[in-house]
Amino acid sequence: MADKTENPLLKRVLDCGVVAVLRLSSIESLMEIAAALVAGGVTNIELTLTTPSAIVGIRRMARELAGQAVIGAGTVLDAESCRRAVEGGAEYIVSPGFDEAVHAATRELGKLSMPGAMTPTEILHAWTMGADVVKVFPSAGLGPGYFRDVLAPLPFVRLMPTGGVDANNAGEWVRAGAVCVGAGSNLVSKEAIRGRDWQMITDLARAFVDAVQAARK
Repeated sequence: MADKTENPLLKRVLDCGVVAVLRLSSIESLMEIAAALVAGGVTNIELTLTTPSAIVGIRRMARELAGQAVIGAGTVLDAESCRRAVEGGAEYIVSPGFDEAVHAATRELGKLSMPGAMTPTEILHAWTMGADVVKVFPSAGLGPGYFRDVLAPLPFVRLMPTGGVDANNAGEWVRAGAVCVGAGSNLVSKEAIRGRDWQMITDLARAFVDAVQAARK
């Protein structure tokens, strides 16, 4: 388990250290949001399948941001949705929990698997089944101390918190052992989308990336 080899795609995701989680009411402003994130240094963009026309959005980002960003699909709950997302251009698959069929399809298609887990038992199970990164969700009520506790006996597991991560505490999660952080509305707010304030998103993206990089030093 400790000798899992990082592939180039995983390295790209981890080098950035921030995964933007987009759960939108429409994909109308998707490309503007994505461009704003990339401008701020956040090059991992996950679009959840709860977003209307999500596969269309994934395909558009994968095509227009090729070489600039790594596009993923979130809230993937079944193998067929996984396949459709990958066909659209998703390079990593994220789900709120560990589903064997979703994980198997992800592996079969050669993409990164990032299943969700919460308890140490769930985390270890997802990792031993072959997850590239285990998303700890929801992490808001757990706090960075939870990562320290879990990683004490399991230092080889790659953990990513999602839920409650903001630019002020992102560094603390990294210092506690997170290999990257996932951020949703604290990075791409409804206020910014409603006001079409793309600069706000870029500024927040830069703040997230700076916090992660500073913590790594």
